[in-house]
Amino acid sequence: MSKRILIVDDEPSIRKVLSAHLKRMGHQVAVAVDGMDGVAQLTHEPFHLVISDLKMPRMDGMELLAWATKEQPGLPVILITAHGTVDTAVEALKIGAFDYISKPFDQEELQGTIAKALATEAKNTQRLTPEPEGAWKIIGQATQMRDLYKMIEKVAPSPTTVLITGESGTGKELVARALHEQSDRPDGPFIQINCGAIPESLFEAELFGYERGAFTGAVSQKPGRFELAHGGTIFLDEVGELPRDMQVKILRVLQERTVDRVGGLRTIDVDARVVAATNIDLHQAVASGAFREDLFYRLNVIPIHLPPLRERADDIPLLVEHFLKRFNARLDKQVRRVDPEALAALLEHHWPGNIRELENLMERTVLLAEKDTIGIANLPGLRGRRTVNSPHDASLDGLGLKEYVRVHTAKLERTRIQRVLETEEGNVTRAARRLGISRKSLQTKMKDYGLRDG
Repeated sequence: MSKRILIVDDEPSIRKVLSAHLKRMGHQVAVAVDGMDGVAQLTHEPFHLVISDLKMPRMDGMELLAWATKEQPGLPVILITAHGTVDTAVEALKIGAFDYISKPFDQEELQGTIAKALATEAKNTQRLTPEPEGAWKIIGQATQMRDLYKMIEKVAPSPTTVLITGESGTGKELVARALHEQSDRPDGPFIQINCGAIPESLFEAELFGYERGAFTGAVSQKPGRFELAHGGTIFLDEVGELPRDMQVKILRVLQERTVDRVGGLRTIDVDARVVAATNIDLHQAVASGAFREDLFYRLNVIPIHLPPLRERADDIPLLVEHFLKRFNARLDKQVRRVDPEALAALLEHHWPGNIRELENLMERTVLLAEKDTIGIANLPGLRGRRTVNSPHDASLDGLGLKEYVRVHTAKLERTRIQRVLETEEGNVTRAARRLGISRKSLQTKMKDYGLRDG
């Protein structure tokens, strides 16, 4: 299968030889004269592999490798070495290079190294790019979601405790499962506890287990959820709902990695990776005394925040397509598309219930639809919202659906950025933090949308 490969080398002869060889192998080839040129091309075009020289002006191969490792994890980089640079190439392997090839090139070795690198890239892409539904069943290609995938990839293999925050319906459980599936214990159990659904009187027995006769009704021994999670992951959902007295006991488990069953006489070791999630502001809960500060810091080792759907509206078409496929299959329907006016209403809705609200709406809409197209009449709860919040934009009426989504989403993004900047009184750093993007990305968008002074 043809792949896109970027060659980065300041020597025209090397670029020419490699390009010819890769094209004979059936690949598409682009070339860059140095690392800075390479970064520019990688920023604007997708590639499956980079082959880069080590010694180049402006930005060398090591600097390009460092950039790629940080900004595009999963993209393999093969380094070209000359006499006297092999030691540097070996060092590069330690920081993320896929492999290196030496001048002059051995054709079979080169071909084999490229084949292995592309196979690795394919696996990484399957893992990192769930579009429209990947291995983790997380859907979205917005900047915030790409950052989320990178974070999952980085922290999943470690046993470190993770705290996932975000509004209800943003997909915290999916992230918890992704962390488990990408961990070093994916074959172990994934035990989920909804801390807001267990009666307070049963918390201790449910989490830590009990011995026979420990209380009325305890007719047999029962292990707790922490024991059941041994060798795997325990997911404490809605951890902000933990009763105050249970917070102390959870803290002890996190510190000592042991549990005591109710009525038990021995301490039981547990080895479970802890992932917690909440839709409340735990900083505020700590300040009010509702949540223990020491437990908060034990849980908040690696924080992961999920953005609300309204802040990544450009993912709505992907989600709509996904839910159409799911509910067509489940409900035996043949709904194929959403017309532009209905899609505009979906894009402009505030979505207080986030993805869960969109999912429920799509299920109801597909079930009740009498045609193969969803129109604005099929979305009575959203009808009229567009004319209230923003006037009809006649300039979009002649566009095809994909172009309509692109242009309309850009308009929504510009409006959102402008409002946040106004709220933050023009402070770019605070606005970027609120939007969930980097300061540099915000500055670029401000320039593109004409929101910068001067």
